[in-house]
Amino acid sequence: MSDETVSLKGRVAIVTGGFSGIGLSAACALARQGVSVALGARTVIDQSLQQVRDYGQPVHGGVLDVRDSASAAHFFSQVEQNLGAADILVNSAGIGTSQSVAEHDESDWLNVIDTNLTGCFRMMRACLPGMMARGWGRIVSVGSTAARTAVPGYAAYCASKSGLLGLNRAVALEGAAHGITATVVSPTWVQTDMLNASFMAKAQKQGTTFEQEIAALISQSPQQRLVQPHEIGALIAFLCREEARGITMEDIQVNAAAWW
Repeated sequence: MSDETVSLKGRVAIVTGGFSGIGLSAACALARQGVSVALGARTVIDQSLQQVRDYGQPVHGGVLDVRDSASAAHFFSQVEQNLGAADILVNSAGIGTSQSVAEHDESDWLNVIDTNLTGCFRMMRACLPGMMARGWGRIVSVGSTAARTAVPGYAAYCASKSGLLGLNRAVALEGAAHGITATVVSPTWVQTDMLNASFMAKAQKQGTTFEQEIAALISQSPQQRLVQPHEIGALIAFLCREEARGITMEDIQVNAAAWW
């Protein structure tokens, strides 16, 4: 198979949560393959935009709140005006909260579900008609191993990621006849800025150090390390390539040999 056949050059991608962590790594991996990338999140980070621009492809960055249908529609319209029709959607925006079910604040519950699950639905709904009309599309959503395993204190997060698996299966079936694939990539702990901030807060609360908390987490991993964002970004970019067109409706676990 020739490079011309498998190249993503000229494609347009939307990456939610694209200014940091897994989203930024996916945006960079796609830009390296010649994709024009639109990054959306609640806060625009100029440094991240420049990092993606350094790969020499057209880039758009804008405010996107996936909890808000009007925000999603406005961002989608901006992308079409600045880069063209979206061929690729990467759903990477996500949040979590640590609360027991018995004491869970309802507004926090709804915020997690609306961001992690309904937000993906809103972006899929915006992108699917155009993908179907053009006969090609790639949708990759960032899930979690928490969708298959219980994590006490994180019921909203687990529920949102479990729901995402069902949503993705439906989208994969609806898009299959139109050249569209839909896949979930579900990592275990990934060492993002969000994870680091969470474990810094945990260390302050428990009177330990950040290094001690990270070391304790690493000690639970059979690989004795934490998965890095660029590993997930590279996998997402591969799933958008022509070689991966047979991979759809899957939940791909990146668990570093740990089922958690």
